[in-house]
Amino acid sequence: MGVSGCGKSSVGAALSPALALPYRDGDDLHPAENIAKMARGEALTDADRWPWLALVGQTLRAPGIVGCSALKRSYRTLIDAEAGGGVVFVHLSGTRAVIEARMAARTGHFMPPTLLDSQFATLEVPGPDERAVTVDIDQPLAAIVAEVVSKLGGMSGG
Repeated sequence: MGVSGCGKSSVGAALSPALALPYRDGDDLHPAENIAKMARGEALTDADRWPWLALVGQTLRAPGIVGCSALKRSYRTLIDAEAGGGVVFVHLSGTRAVIEARMAARTGHFMPPTLLDSQFATLEVPGPDERAVTVDIDQPLAAIVAEVVSKLGGMSGG
């Protein structure tokens, strides 16, 4: 989880073999209307997001990894409820400058860098009472994956 451009797709794909879990990009679960709206530079509303977030949670009923922004606590609560509980969120955290540079370098993504401010404004960092780990993304991908695996292994039960 994290703002657009934080590396959810790259980290999720790299975590998949490391954790022996299938990876699914949450962007693939968005309805066409949401993708079109973001491509026009319009931020999604909560009403736009709720059905998508429910589908993300339903996808997690089977063990796996789904890359999803999950920016608000209420979004994470819905995802966890739809999954049947026990979802652990991996918050990929980075500065605006690092993420903006990554967004500027990528091609073929529907989310324009102009929506980054709305992403940071919406972000509610997971609280200590949530099942979440936070990892700084300003390091090589292999180091991010190793840190996530280590932190997940250090969680009770897991």
